[in-house]
Amino acid sequence: MKITPIQVNSVNPYNKQQRKINATATASTYADKIEISTTAKEMSTINTERAQKIQNLKEQIQTGEYKVDARKVAEDMLKYYRY
Repeated sequence: MKITPIQVNSVNPYNKQQRKINATATASTYADKIEISTTAKEMSTINTERAQKIQNLKEQIQTGEYKVDARKVAEDMLKYYRY
């Protein structure tokens, strides 16, 4: 049996896969968008409130007015490690 490369190149399976794409449609279709959820917006306001609270705690620590309740800390640690 003799195999020759006659008419082998006439079949191209990729010809059927070619698609024409409108260049203007792809630019608008695939544009990146960012949408910030309402939860994220709420979290940003919480962060400013938290920053203010932290600033107040720092000032209390520097002036020596901040006192730690050792019993409360111990209770919270026990709750954390028990559950």
